[in-house]
Amino acid sequence: MDCKYFGECGSCRLYEGGYEAQLKHKVAENAKRFKPFYDKPFDTFPSKSEHYRARAEFRIWHSGDTLSYAMTGIDKRPLCIDECPQVNEHIAKLMPELLDAISRYELGEKLFGCDFLSSSEGDMVVSFLYHRRLDDVWRQKAQKLAHELSIDLIGRSRKQKVVIGKDYVIEKLLVNGREFLYKHIENSFTQPNPSVNQKMIEWTIEGLRESEEDLLELYCGAGNFTIPFATKFRKVLATEISKSSIAAAKENMQLNDIHNIEFVRMGVEEFTQALDGVREFNRMKHIDIDSYNFSTVFVDPPRAGMDEQSCRFVSRFENIIYISCNPETLLRDLEILSQTHEVEKMAVFDQFPYTHHLEMGAKLHRRKKS
Repeated sequence: MDCKYFGECGSCRLYEGGYEAQLKHKVAENAKRFKPFYDKPFDTFPSKSEHYRARAEFRIWHSGDTLSYAMTGIDKRPLCIDECPQVNEHIAKLMPELLDAISRYELGEKLFGCDFLSSSEGDMVVSFLYHRRLDDVWRQKAQKLAHELSIDLIGRSRKQKVVIGKDYVIEKLLVNGREFLYKHIENSFTQPNPSVNQKMIEWTIEGLRESEEDLLELYCGAGNFTIPFATKFRKVLATEISKSSIAAAKENMQLNDIHNIEFVRMGVEEFTQALDGVREFNRMKHIDIDSYNFSTVFVDPPRAGMDEQSCRFVSRFENIIYISCNPETLLRDLEILSQTHEVEKMAVFDQFPYTHHLEMGAKLHRRKKS
């Protein structure tokens, strides 16, 4: 990556040999780690080496009347920057223009942070974070700035959110030749690397033909995988504990004119109780659980992975598709899942170049009884 701050900014970690070398190192490290469960080559999906992030967060550093973006340096002290080759081209172009406009419109008072959320096509929401209350004067100036730069703008301070325009972007992903639309809401989780996210989705549905069987999805988030999966299964039942994520997932379903998904807000433990008839939940009253014919379960848990009880529940199903943002917890969970299932394919997705982080995928099938 051609970055004048590389080796100083704590957002990246220095590797010998550039991007290809560091990806090779991560793949080799995990091939060794997962060898007890999978000894074939991983399907490997690299990132672009620069301009790959569609969202970014920066501190705002004040030096007299001058404002700068700032990151935490490798020495843990603030490092002032004026560019970042991690962010996509739309954010990179906006960054200097925005700082100039903040100064001209006098919006820098007690501004301490600036967050960017961009679509691949340049739809942009910028959030300003303040240590002061935002008044009508701030709103009038912010409206002029937003109009000049053709962005949507949000001002945040303690117990206050002021929206100039809208608080979301619409992302378009082309998955196996079909376009899918996603509403990404400011200050909520979205996949940061759209091109690698597209490859993840394609890999998860690879080999799936349109089926009369149904899919159970746990930890569905805002429907990133759910929406494309719905084109392959008769019906999808998707669970998620976050109320805001469920609301976004339902909107994304409507955006894509898909109608064979039921979303339910509950965790894995509660859903297991509902499925087994241990407890009745009002949140499940609209769902005829007996009408589903599940053979496949898809999981994309948080970094903590799944607990033992969740792994035992998932082991009930013939096919398991597992996307993980933490190889260490995936390894732990495979120790349980491999007691009943065999790992047939694994993949690595380099969402975060120049860091030790790596997304991984595993496809498992129930072992045949001897």
